[in-house]
Amino acid sequence: MTSRLPTPPCSILLLAGGRGQRMGGQDKGLIEWRGEPLIAHLQRLTRGLSDDLIISCNRNLELYASYADQLVHDDSQDFPGPLAGIRAGLKAARHERLLVLPCDVPQVDTELLLQMLQTASAHPGKPLMLRQGEHWEPLLCVIPTSLLADVERAWLEGQRSPGKVMRDLGCVALQCPENDARLANLNTPELLHQHNRVAE
Repeated sequence: MTSRLPTPPCSILLLAGGRGQRMGGQDKGLIEWRGEPLIAHLQRLTRGLSDDLIISCNRNLELYASYADQLVHDDSQDFPGPLAGIRAGLKAARHERLLVLPCDVPQVDTELLLQMLQTASAHPGKPLMLRQGEHWEPLLCVIPTSLLADVERAWLEGQRSPGKVMRDLGCVALQCPENDARLANLNTPELLHQHNRVAE
């Protein structure tokens, strides 16, 4: 067995507040995959890593409530994008770091999440983003809550890209292999079906 280094406490934010356009407008986190809603897979994966599990959702709050310690939602009604959910998560977080995951990456594993947290703890004060080959994964990140004011400033200046905000804040990259199956983004019915078949 490989030994795990201790990681400092963190809050965890699961992003489930999008419009779900690629899913025909369905609430993506509640779509079933391998017999359970996507949000259930992420909740089970992350539950043991934090006592502050936050879900960003804008619909079906009563259904999401059983999976979280806290729910947050965007401060506008027009689905302004994932940075809005990240802002809300940073404001609500009870710990010094916020680990962010989208609800449509159910194949991510605990080893990678621990690696993210350990790498982030070695770079205090800086955000961390996964990088897959040459491609940044801005919704798989760790953000110090001390950067909330910087994120708010960027938002008020009109910035809506989480990746741009974190790169401007000197983010650290955690490199993953190209086409890493753990990072498969199951954000269409076709991809959900395809990856469901692989498991059968």
